[in-house]
Amino acid sequence: MRYLVWILRLVVFVVVLLFALKNTGPVDVNFFADHVVSGVPLIVVMLAVFILGALFGLLITAPAVMRRRREAARLRRELARLEEKHRQPATPPKRPSLLKRWRLLPRCNCKAPVSI
Repeated sequence: MRYLVWILRLVVFVVVLLFALKNTGPVDVNFFADHVVSGVPLIVVMLAVFILGALFGLLITAPAVMRRRREAARLRRELARLEEKHRQPATPPKRPSLLKRWRLLPRCNCKAPVSI
């Protein structure tokens, strides 16, 4: 599979190279305010436009990538915290001593009847 990918990359590179070599003629580039740059090779213009497009695409996708990285980091921290919590043995809750349990029992304020 790796060789197939490299062969495909080589074919695409050759096609792009041949396209670039066929388009080397000079062109005029018109900017705003009637500014004209004359005699620029077409391949240079195409390369500049490609680079600007790639930079613009990276700029547009950067916030989403950063958001995903922050979310992944947060999830990794939460996973580590849960794994640490799972590793620690669960200690049973301490039972109060007999004296404390006796003191916690509800008390009756009634007096026992006195028999004569």
